[in-house]
Amino acid sequence: MRLLLLVAATLAAAPLAAQEPHWVASWGSAQQVPEPHNALPDDALTDATLRQTVRLSLGGTRVRVRFSNAFGTAPLTIDAAAIARPVARGKPQIVPATNVRLSFGGMASVTIPAGAEYVSDPVLFDAPAGSDVTVSIHYPEPPARQTGHPGSRATSFVAPGNRVGDADLPGAMPVEHWYQLADIEVAADGHARAIVTIGDSITDGHGATTDGDDRWPDQLAARLRAAGADAAVINTGIGGNRVLLDGLGPNLLARFDRDTAARSGATDVILLEAINDLGTLTRDAPVSQAEHDALVAKIITGYGQAIDRAHAQGLRIWGGTLTPFVGNDYYHADAANEADRQALNAWIRTPGHFDGVIDFDRAVRDPAQPERLLPAYDSGDHLHPSPAGYAAMAAAVPITAFTPNGPRIAITFDDLPAHGPLPEGDNRVAIMAAISNALKEAGVPPTYGFTNGGFAENEPASTPALAAWRASGQVLGNHTWSHMNLNENALAAWQADLLRDEAVIAPLMTDSDWHWLRYPYLAEGETPDKWQAARRFLAGHGYKIASVTMSFGDYAWAAPYARCVAKQDDAGIAALEASYMKAAADALSWAQAASNKVEGRQIPLVLLMHVGALDARMLPRLLDFYRAQGARFVSLAEAERDPFYAGDIAPATARHPATLEAAAIAKGVALPPAPSPPATLESICQ
Repeated sequence: MRLLLLVAATLAAAPLAAQEPHWVASWGSAQQVPEPHNALPDDALTDATLRQTVRLSLGGTRVRVRFSNAFGTAPLTIDAAAIARPVARGKPQIVPATNVRLSFGGMASVTIPAGAEYVSDPVLFDAPAGSDVTVSIHYPEPPARQTGHPGSRATSFVAPGNRVGDADLPGAMPVEHWYQLADIEVAADGHARAIVTIGDSITDGHGATTDGDDRWPDQLAARLRAAGADAAVINTGIGGNRVLLDGLGPNLLARFDRDTAARSGATDVILLEAINDLGTLTRDAPVSQAEHDALVAKIITGYGQAIDRAHAQGLRIWGGTLTPFVGNDYYHADAANEADRQALNAWIRTPGHFDGVIDFDRAVRDPAQPERLLPAYDSGDHLHPSPAGYAAMAAAVPITAFTPNGPRIAITFDDLPAHGPLPEGDNRVAIMAAISNALKEAGVPPTYGFTNGGFAENEPASTPALAAWRASGQVLGNHTWSHMNLNENALAAWQADLLRDEAVIAPLMTDSDWHWLRYPYLAEGETPDKWQAARRFLAGHGYKIASVTMSFGDYAWAAPYARCVAKQDDAGIAALEASYMKAAADALSWAQAASNKVEGRQIPLVLLMHVGALDARMLPRLLDFYRAQGARFVSLAEAERDPFYAGDIAPATARHPATLEAAAIAKGVALPPAPSPPATLESICQ
């Protein structure tokens, strides 16, 4: 205790390193090649200014703008750009005092390569949540092929000449489209996030009010703001879009990564798409039942691809049920189309496919005729909801999953590939496969397992477990070769032990970041000098530290569980399961209370677990418990972007260890003892 006080006192007064901003997309749109009737003539964009207004969902005081030439066939030059507050929606006037010029690497102009996007330099700009902003850009020459978003439901203005700095654009040509504007990002708090909505015209907002911002994603953003959630909503719907084939814009699978994971700060995706696939199948003529069945199967496969790709990027993905469209004159849906919709909705609603379900169908259907939209929610074409219908869709989203009330938990595992005794008949590969499957089914982002290569020498049969862990989509970090305690060994020996473990990790982690270290026993050096030297060594080798802010000692249940299985003692196993869950619940309560006391807020919690047999058995139940508390599972990297963990990301920084106990000591805050495993464990099944 005296040592920890000395370390904390030595470091508490040290300055914090400057942190990179946490950029989050506050507004965005999906890019495509505008159809001929939605494209501007070349002469309209020759030496011309385009002024476009959008509504931010998340606020900030530093912003940057992403411009897109994704579908251009030649480099595109923008030689002037600015951001300002508009006087009013649907008008070309801006408030002159708010107009801020944008730059690109310090230059006023930028040439964007064909197929590329460019982000402006950050600028100071007051952008409250829910406010409107106007971006003006000057084209010296028109794009070789335009990139834009036709379904803006917002009025833009085109005027000849470089008018980027003008307060008004008298005589400007109004157009209800966006061009070249992909995202506006804000520097936000570390826990802020972006929810990306992706789909077709129902997400894009056909039937919404021009300049009214009343699509369902707009109204969801307003609900989240009212609830105090630091969450943006990004609309990447494209009218006419399909899951499987190009139509209006590239198909869902072709654009999925660019329109979801590439959005800064994205943590969640809400997918609502397939109506156009179903309707196009029979628009011109009926088809056989076999063709109906084949299309449904292909769409489900497409959904599976989207789910896998979201999870590979650490995103949680929600499935939106398809809304009714019987009565629509364009698609003239019949009973067979309705059966296809019901089949897809049944799959979407089935647990274990998407991470969560948003029942848009139930929100807008007519209870008396469930194959049709409720008349009060129908825009008139019996396919697209009205603004009132979009409000009902927004209300169907469970915003408690995105509000700050629930904990954010990054799950990690120590001591791979072997930890604790196994019941007879179990093996490490199967245990780790069960853990990985439970994580993926719960929508947990790729999870770090911290490995000790030396453990495999003592238990050679466990060696394939590391490869299986990677093959299942999970990731590896360094726990030193022999679980060496820095306190009890010379610094040079500890450094050599850490580097030796890299030979095990690096070949398995060729495509992911493996430079995360978990300190054995959470020990960080017996003197401040040794502690700082170890951290400088880590920084020099590119390491970040995986701290622990929640643990319930799950390893303590491994031996009693093996005994109970050997004795086939069901009552003993039930007692272990009950005490395991109670310990997990107590640990969560303690960590949340400690976070509030130390930081005055809820920090993301980094949970330490192990790869034991009971862990594999209990993990689905444990994850269900966390979700019932409103938890959001985040990656280790996302959790440690929080300022609390600043010293972990920059280990050379002089800062107290990022544990709640150490932070409490550094701040002179008294905490109750953290919960520990019950003393009765060793008596069970003896």
